[in-house]
Amino acid sequence: MATVWFVLVAFMLTMYVVLDGFDLGAGAVHLLLARDEGERRTVLATIGPFWDGNEVWLIGAGGALVMAFPALYATSFSGFFLPLMIVLWLLMGRGIALEFRNHVDHPVWRPFWDVVFSASSALLALFLGAALGNVIRGVPIDASGEFFAPLWTNLTLGPPTGIVDWYTLSTGLLALAALTMHGSLWVALKASGDLARRARRAAALAWGATVLLTVAVTAATFFVQPLIPSRMEAQPAGLAFPALAFAGLAGAAWFRGREADRNAFLSSCVFLGGLLASTAFGLYPNVLPSNADPARSLTVFNSAAAEHGLRVALAWWIPGMLLVAGYFVFVYRVFAGRVEPEKGSAG
Repeated sequence: MATVWFVLVAFMLTMYVVLDGFDLGAGAVHLLLARDEGERRTVLATIGPFWDGNEVWLIGAGGALVMAFPALYATSFSGFFLPLMIVLWLLMGRGIALEFRNHVDHPVWRPFWDVVFSASSALLALFLGAALGNVIRGVPIDASGEFFAPLWTNLTLGPPTGIVDWYTLSTGLLALAALTMHGSLWVALKASGDLARRARRAAALAWGATVLLTVAVTAATFFVQPLIPSRMEAQPAGLAFPALAFAGLAGAAWFRGREADRNAFLSSCVFLGGLLASTAFGLYPNVLPSNADPARSLTVFNSAAAEHGLRVALAWWIPGMLLVAGYFVFVYRVFAGRVEPEKGSAG
């Protein structure tokens, strides 16, 4: 049952990255794509009906983590306290910027909140990628089952271990590039005219950066965390996940070049899903490796809640997820199609 919940939490986090990822990417590039107030409103309108609902997956994953893996929650949330506070402020910055920008009609007010929104979106993508890098690399869990890592030390792998080092920074940059591509393809799908064409060009540039960083980060990961190549070698069926990521990345370029915007965006979804599935499969059964002593690593078995509690929670999770799925199907069907220029609302 612990393995089932590992898969479910990984699924919810993947859904968060795929869905909230496109509005993070759109936010990161919207000042670069839009040339005037009308186009800025159009970019914001492409994500307006979706962005807050997409964050449900992050909240749900956090709740499932607390319930299913309380030891992991206790260790990681105390050790990552400062980065988590930064992520919280960035999430708040995005929401406040979207809601506040239209409250005052002033030439300084709207540009200020546009900058806040873009900066918060880009930094959030960077920090989330760095967070994943910390999980892959491992943290210095001590004998008491706790750890502390400063925001940075000397940017090396340590010791002492910092939250930001050359590896976690590279995973953060990969996340920023991948979500920029993802968000640009979403804007190309939902917008039209010159704005959509600029979005496709931005997606092409971000695609190139994503390819280079994916190759570099994959090579670095095999060096930093030998558990992953060992797991892939022992269970070659898991190679299907990186193959899926590669196919999605290739499809995003193929369909974008033919202006098949829907298929290009869906291919980007496949790439992100394959990348995260590869990571989860490679780390299993670890959920938070220890780079101080591998014996202290948290796994799905030594950090999970009681078996009975996991079974009861699953009985509640299923109808809850059916409601969430119904909501998302309804919203995405109602707001399907391209956004009319200057007619959307960012709220």
